[in-house]
Amino acid sequence: MSKFRSLVLVVLSLIIVFNVAQAGAKSKVHIVYLGEKQHDDPKHVTESHHQMLSSLLGSKEDAHDSMVYSYRHGFSGFAARLTKSQAKTLADSPEVVHVMPDGYYELATTRTWDYLGLSAANPKNLLNDTNMGDQVIIGVVDTGVWPESESFNDNGVGPIPKRWKGGCEAGENFKSTNCNRKLIGAKYYINGFLAENDGFNSTKSPDYISARDFNGHGTHVASIAGGSFIPDVSYKGLARGTLRGGAPRARIAMYKACWYLEELEGVTCSFSDIMKAMDDAIHDGVDVLSLSLGSRVPLFSETDLRDGIATGAFHAVAKGITVVCAGGNAGSSAQTVVNTAPWIITVAATTLDRSFATPITLGNNKVILGQAMYTGSELGFTSLVYPEDPGNSNETFSGECESLDLNANRTMAGKVVLCFTTSRGYTSVSRAASFVKRAGGLGLIIARNPGYTLNPCKDDFPCVAVDYELGTNILFYIRSNGLPIVKIQPSRTIVGQPVGTKVATFSSRGPNSVSPAILKPDIAAPGVSILAATSPNSTFNSGGFVMLSGTSMAAPTVSGVIALLKALHPDWSPVAFRSAIVTTAWRTDPFGEQLPAEGSSRKVADPFDYGGGLVNPEKAAEPGLIYDMGSKDYILYLCSVGYNESSISQLVGKGTVCTDPKPSVLDMNLPSITIPNLKDEVILSRTVTNVGPVHSVYKVVVEPPLGVRVVVMPKKLVFNSKTKSVSFTVRVSTTHKINTGYYFGSLVWTDHVHNVTIPVSVRTQILQNYYDEN
Repeated sequence: MSKFRSLVLVVLSLIIVFNVAQAGAKSKVHIVYLGEKQHDDPKHVTESHHQMLSSLLGSKEDAHDSMVYSYRHGFSGFAARLTKSQAKTLADSPEVVHVMPDGYYELATTRTWDYLGLSAANPKNLLNDTNMGDQVIIGVVDTGVWPESESFNDNGVGPIPKRWKGGCEAGENFKSTNCNRKLIGAKYYINGFLAENDGFNSTKSPDYISARDFNGHGTHVASIAGGSFIPDVSYKGLARGTLRGGAPRARIAMYKACWYLEELEGVTCSFSDIMKAMDDAIHDGVDVLSLSLGSRVPLFSETDLRDGIATGAFHAVAKGITVVCAGGNAGSSAQTVVNTAPWIITVAATTLDRSFATPITLGNNKVILGQAMYTGSELGFTSLVYPEDPGNSNETFSGECESLDLNANRTMAGKVVLCFTTSRGYTSVSRAASFVKRAGGLGLIIARNPGYTLNPCKDDFPCVAVDYELGTNILFYIRSNGLPIVKIQPSRTIVGQPVGTKVATFSSRGPNSVSPAILKPDIAAPGVSILAATSPNSTFNSGGFVMLSGTSMAAPTVSGVIALLKALHPDWSPVAFRSAIVTTAWRTDPFGEQLPAEGSSRKVADPFDYGGGLVNPEKAAEPGLIYDMGSKDYILYLCSVGYNESSISQLVGKGTVCTDPKPSVLDMNLPSITIPNLKDEVILSRTVTNVGPVHSVYKVVVEPPLGVRVVVMPKKLVFNSKTKSVSFTVRVSTTHKINTGYYFGSLVWTDHVHNVTIPVSVRTQILQNYYDEN
């Protein structure tokens, strides 16, 4: 008996020691991804998650305390607090696809819609043909919403769609009654964020523990996608006009998963919160999901749960929901585009045909038009200075914007200061303005690389941007004049010609660093100085509105267009919508002018800058032909790039066996052809489906890339009541004898009414997998 007691005590001691060790080990939120859900009843799915956790942790109570989220609608999985060893145990389980620690994503108008041909004044266009997107539901995953904004008024909006399953979640300073027929859903997701930020004090945080938007970003993007009409809106008199979203009668559902963190002085979004928001959006019944979020290079693979947006988007697209994402703001460097999964529509940013010209008049009466958002009073002729050593001084002088604080105050007091910067960030401008203002200066002229984003300076301090050429002209005037003076007038809005459109400098560029044969970005849309609604807490808020720039603004522009197309073609797949906007996009600006891409040096834009081109909503409504895809195409892609069959099977929800030899990624039925490593001749195939007149004949027109042969067979496609889809082959070979960069061309099917155009991008690599430093 004593031996038995001793054994029991030893066993109990081991259990206690084991539990103490587990308790002592630091737990962290992990996302456990199980792939396609095995039950249609969400309760059963969640019960299976609790059972799995209970088996691991030893009790239902521990499982309940550990669980952060159960993903049970679009896919199966859960987020839970786990130690490293517990996470490994789960990862080794055969039902588990992947286990990963939680991580974070970052946040990536009055003129836009007229510019894109969607004027409300035109009775015969896509906007009015679709009743402005009525009955379509746009889900937005972002920083929340300011529900009192006029952008979300429901004047003239009909009843909430009966299929809607979502709701309005009450929270701090947010009531369920804050929703209406326009803003039909608002939820928030903070458990993942809280689990990873133990010191977060919700009572001291300026953010609202609810769907209410502190930062203003979510309000801005939601109003771009589907904001209601608001007459006579401007930013302090600039960009005046009627404000609205792309689909002004579409419904908005906000899923707040991004939170302001004071230590960062910015916003962060945890993977687990984002995935839960997407899971709920799938259940609630959204038609379009708009995410102005992203990560940075290096990227994760599409089957790696650390790319939670790609995982959630896969399940959303499988259920007929179009997912639109920002392409990132790391341009103009190559290979920086994010959200690159082939089932996502990835958006680049362009400027509008609008600028805010700010006259700078020098003492010699030369007028230079800088760019600013200066809405203060005219600054009459004032002393102008460039801080530099006159050659006989022991003082420190600096004309670099970042180092203006090194100058003695009297150097800048009572003067307008000229400085030069190589920085692309707004911080260098705002810091330079603060240095000049603190020294008693009256204004600032910043000479910098052209194409960087424009922001007002605080307190409407006069700060005007010019490029290096104009800055040097001003500098030479200063140096040649004993008493240089300058006058700065308020900014004025210029719309239309001669102002041209450009791909924005900050817009992330291709080629795709995960899978170079998948063209990214897919499409471009206006994303520079976009006027839309915001939170009253926003730094530059003016009457509830602000101008912001980023692919964050371009993505909801495309989401609004997709909402209109969804209203017109409710039975189309997400892939069909992508094909329609890519194959009909403008390769020039809407006026036929060449579309350049801003960067360290300006060049003509190519598919790695803007994908198919600038979105053309009117043409996309009737594309003629579409390149459609189903799950088999995604399986082909996943097999072709080397993912294992187990991961693919779990992701797509059915057993998958990849062929041997592997299929070619070049055969994926994309509305583009991208060949990153052409050495020998390749033959690839595409299939197009007729969505135009039943009896149609299309002929091919090829513009081959430089030094590349492109042969298409057949050269004519005939459609009738029995033949709705036709396949064709493309034979591609190179005449180059050296490794080259990418050259670009196009392949067009035309019936003389529709020009169904796809970009062709080819790089010759005689020496494969070669990085050229030359």
